[in-house]
Amino acid sequence: MDISARTEYAVRAMLILAESALAAAGPVSVETLAFRQTLPRKFLEAIVADLRSAGLVKSTRGARGGYSLTREPRDISLGDVFRAVDGPLAEVRGLRPHETTYQGVAEHLPTVWVAVRASLRSVLDETSLADVLSGNLNERVSALAADPDAWRSR
Repeated sequence: MDISARTEYAVRAMLILAESALAAAGPVSVETLAFRQTLPRKFLEAIVADLRSAGLVKSTRGARGGYSLTREPRDISLGDVFRAVDGPLAEVRGLRPHETTYQGVAEHLPTVWVAVRASLRSVLDETSLADVLSGNLNERVSALAADPDAWRSR
């Protein structure tokens, strides 16, 4: 799986907004988001627009304006952020895994693609912004990350 810069930047920006929400600090400007995580401001503006279109953030105008979450950090999953900026978690040549069909030796491949999607969902949809901020990740995520083989490049 390739996590795009767009998705990575979106998650990092959302974590700042989550931190702000938990501290009741108010909206955060794009300039501040970009500065705090050393992100390209113009690119981040487009990403925040996608997050807004997806209903994950709202904007406030004015001198103390900026962006804030539309829901509590515990109610926004990483999967929500991924989908908002990059679409479905898993696709095969533009198709959803369950829409693929193959003949002959590859006939069972859709089952593998669906399992890959389910695996992504089990991590990304069950991990909230609040979980990442606190480091209190669920047992499944912690167990996967605790496996030394998970950290090895292949």
